[in-house]
Amino acid sequence: MVVRDEVRKMKSVAPLVAAMSNEARCKALEKVAEKLIEKQDAIFAENKKDLEAAAENGVADAVVKRLKFNEDKLRDVVAGIKQLITLEDPIGKVTLDREMDEGLRLTRITCPIGVIGVIFEARPDALVQISSLCIRSGNCPVLKGGKETTFTNRILFGIIYDAVLEAGFPEGCMLQVEQHNEIDELLTCDGLVDLLIPRGSNAFVRYIMDNTHIPVMGHADGVCHIYVDKDADIEKAIPIIIDAKTQYTAACNAVETLLIQRDEELIGRLMPRLTAALAENGIKLRGTKEVTDVVDRVVGENSGESTEGKNLEYESISEDEFKEYLALIVSAKFVDNVDEAIEHINLHGSHHTDAIITENDETAARFMQLVDSAGVYQNCSTRFADGFRYGFGAEVGISTSKIHARGPVGLEGLVTYKYKIVGHGQIVGDYASGKSEFHFKDL
Repeated sequence: MVVRDEVRKMKSVAPLVAAMSNEARCKALEKVAEKLIEKQDAIFAENKKDLEAAAENGVADAVVKRLKFNEDKLRDVVAGIKQLITLEDPIGKVTLDREMDEGLRLTRITCPIGVIGVIFEARPDALVQISSLCIRSGNCPVLKGGKETTFTNRILFGIIYDAVLEAGFPEGCMLQVEQHNEIDELLTCDGLVDLLIPRGSNAFVRYIMDNTHIPVMGHADGVCHIYVDKDADIEKAIPIIIDAKTQYTAACNAVETLLIQRDEELIGRLMPRLTAALAENGIKLRGTKEVTDVVDRVVGENSGESTEGKNLEYESISEDEFKEYLALIVSAKFVDNVDEAIEHINLHGSHHTDAIITENDETAARFMQLVDSAGVYQNCSTRFADGFRYGFGAEVGISTSKIHARGPVGLEGLVTYKYKIVGHGQIVGDYASGKSEFHFKDL
């Protein structure tokens, strides 16, 4: 397959997809959901091949968790599709309606972006989510998933593509590429591909950005923080931290760094409970020496009859070594106050999702105002950073950019807009000469 030739065909049918009615796009999604359920046994059989290949090739546990596609994943993606169907049509919204002069009317109307290339990690559910979002928003997707999910992605794409063709979509409205070298070919398709969304490691996203002239939207690392303030409720703090680390450890919105206020009373209340909870959940602590010195005392105090925290694996490192782990490891550091926490997050974070645990609303408001991230939370897990949990139906990815789309990118992030003017013979020369004047009235 010559990717450029296929993308050129897609570019020609993109306006036809963009012009399809809301009803047609929703019916296509209904058919996709029906076909996925109907073909579930075949999907699971193909996924088993990917899992067996992963075991043979020693694929990391974090990746294996992502590539598994079972009854639960199928249920989730179908629920996402059904939620998408219920959402308001993102296309054709009038966001500006202005009379420039009598008989001269300007409108700004939302429309699909066009051809979108999405290069994503080894997650078959991501292929379904991305495809569904593109169908609902009237875009044409070029899809490249991780090689570890080759068999699952292939059958899922075939089912979805066949379903939309049955629903009346034009041939060539979707494309799947499988070979790694096809990514480089896709990167040369400026003028044909309107937007690229890479999902993966920092190095991978940076490679995409550095090797194409196509606009790129996305994020690299997911170094997410939780700051525990002196006014935190410990009964809330422990479950939040554990959920943010363990609910889906391999996710980009899992917490990687804990910042704890350097307050004697807080440390006395928090650290024994935190140490025990980390040990109970098999989480390794990589803290600054100040943190591990406290852990030494806590573990020492519990070395008698109590077993709390005794099995905790921990080590002392410098904060320069803090990073995204995507594993049962968390970094920790003490800070003087909320301002030092904010400074650390803005300097060392990935501007993805960061949370504060506190009952002091004034402190929380300062944190949420000054932390420069796509998502800032109070008293809840960073794992809420997700298009499905935001009620977007699904997400095509998460963007840490400040231009066009930020945070979980759902339907609204997959549309742009165009300006339309309807006149009755007006010419600019009359306005330049003073014969006519604009009166600009918003309707």
